[in-house]
Amino acid sequence: MIWDQADGELRRTFAERGFIACSDAMMAVLRQASKAAQLSDITVLLEGETGTGKQVLARAIHQLDQKRHSRPFVTVHCSTINETLAESEFFGHERGAFSGAVSPRKGLFQAAQGGTALLDDVNDLPLPLQAKLLDVLQRRVVRAVGSDRETAIDVRIMAASNRPLAELVRQNTFRADLYYRLNVVHLSLPPLRERFAELCPLILEFARRHHEVYPGITRVDGELTAHLASQRFEGNVRELEHCVQRMLFAKTEGTSLGVEDWMSQCQDSRNETSREMVRDAAHTLWRVVSREGLSCADVLRLTERYLLEIAMSSGPQTRRDLAQRLRTSERTLYHKLRSHALTSRSASA
Repeated sequence: MIWDQADGELRRTFAERGFIACSDAMMAVLRQASKAAQLSDITVLLEGETGTGKQVLARAIHQLDQKRHSRPFVTVHCSTINETLAESEFFGHERGAFSGAVSPRKGLFQAAQGGTALLDDVNDLPLPLQAKLLDVLQRRVVRAVGSDRETAIDVRIMAASNRPLAELVRQNTFRADLYYRLNVVHLSLPPLRERFAELCPLILEFARRHHEVYPGITRVDGELTAHLASQRFEGNVRELEHCVQRMLFAKTEGTSLGVEDWMSQCQDSRNETSREMVRDAAHTLWRVVSREGLSCADVLRLTERYLLEIAMSSGPQTRRDLAQRLRTSERTLYHKLRSHALTSRSASA
């Protein structure tokens, strides 16, 4: 992978703002992002799976925007907007505009005046609000709820989507005219599984960012990056950051992260998954207790018996093997089998 001096400087510029990029695909995105930062009034659409860094890149563009970097960067999470209050969120409201409006309130665009407004998860924006947003983009004015006056806005609009908007347009769940308004500069962020060249620098960046958990990490073992290249990382960069935090939390010595650290944090993750599975099973048992009239003691005893039967039917094994698989002692297993009139050779009562 060979870059010229300009690419190296570009990479450092975005890294200083928290966005790490090393792969050829991501360097192409950075070149577009850098150019967009120089055009303060141009609209930017960022698309990519959840956790790929769309918000981080949007903020970096804002920080590199010479006209707007000293002005606000305001994010609205479209997926969490209450549809009945959406107009107030976007455009603000006057006092008394509706029940509970005890004082005037600025909306997203007024709050971002002179700066940048990021519409995060814009793919989840309700259709009625899509039409109103289109009007704002076309005329660059907003009207607060309860007001008869329009206010001009000077705001750069960015939008982030975790699904391809063109596909939603074909499904008639996103307005085509709004899509064309948003899709001026299009930045597509590839998932982490397509940019494994960035694993090592990302891990080191996250280790630096979370140094208060465990300081002093200076190196990532090659075996670890090779192992991580086989992982899916459905949560992308955000998932990797959480994994690094868990590795740091479990670490007690050394200045490098290796496969053993990864396995340690995986065990923590598996433990949480196991607890969730047991919790789901407990909900099922509660339905039996509450609806079928069995006592808690009866249900727990039956559960233990069936667990033993299932373990015994999983294949030929000695009592020692069975005890190890059940994470208990041979003595305890002997008493449990005897209590349920089971033998280690047969699952029948």
